Amino acid sequence: MSIDNESLIQMYRTMLTIRRFDERASQDFKKGLVPGLVHSYNGQEAIATGVCANLRKDDRIVSNHRGHGHLIAKGADIKRMMAEIYGKKTGYCKGKGGSMHIADFSIGILGANGIVAAGLPIATGAALAAHLEGKGRIVVVFFGDGACQEGEFQESLNLASIWKLPLIFACENNQYGVNTPYTYAIAGGDIPKRAAAYDMPTKSVDGNDLFAVYETTKEVAEKVRTGGGPYFVEYKTYRWSSHFEADTIPDLRPKEEIASWKKQCPILRLQKKLLETGILTEPMINDIEKQVMANIEQAADYAAASPLPEPEDAMADVFSA
Repeated sequence: MSIDNESLIQMYRTMLTIRRFDERASQDFKKGLVPGLVHSYNGQEAIATGVCANLRKDDRIVSNHRGHGHLIAKGADIKRMMAEIYGKKTGYCKGKGGSMHIADFSIGILGANGIVAAGLPIATGAALAAHLEGKGRIVVVFFGDGACQEGEFQESLNLASIWKLPLIFACENNQYGVNTPYTYAIAGGDIPKRAAAYDMPTKSVDGNDLFAVYETTKEVAEKVRTGGGPYFVEYKTYRWSSHFEADTIPDLRPKEEIASWKKQCPILRLQKKLLETGILTEPMINDIEKQVMANIEQAADYAAASPLPEPEDAMADVFSA
């Protein structure tokens, strides 16, 4: 393995933090403590972790509506994230953005986005800025298979290709757009072919295998960072929960299919590998679990104790052109 032991343990910790954070956010949403919506990232943790482990602090990412994992992997403060999800003044967007709009420019998080595919043109613009800055920065845009059906997807691929921008298109193919399988929604059933049509190199990788995600992204990031132009990577995965944490839209996916994918849990796959190689032991795993849960509890307590935004602040930070 080309990843050092310390980094592997940190990535395991990151994946577990993403899982426990979203479990807590989902629980609190169902208790009525969280306004708005929550889209769980559970089952996809290896992608955010393996991709962001190859990024510099000043590299930029653009996320989507299922973005908690991306933000945590890029280094966001889970206390401020939880406060934002709770709609509290101490949150990243002062409680006005909620789960789908968290941003932290200081560490390269240009924001999540509640509109499907809306992050793609933002990332293209950010990649153009990175190209003009000439400091070796790259941009990663995370999106799902459903976003590949939007016009912004085609436009962004085209501009990124003709301008040779330092942009990684990270498609998290979790198999469904709400309840519609991508194999039905996408003619031909092959997403990377769409990027190849824009003269862009592509790769497809097992998104539940941290090592495959990390090594593929490392290779791609090096090419993009050294002037190779944009790259399209399909990370094949599966979301464990329904489209969002509510019962208003029934989950029509086959139960046996969900169960089959859960057996491919990215966290347990990594845990097994680290145990087999002696990088982790059972006591170490228990300690990490306790530390992660303590951090999640602190974040939830911080959010619960934080004040709501004041009514007179409603128009603060609101701009129009």
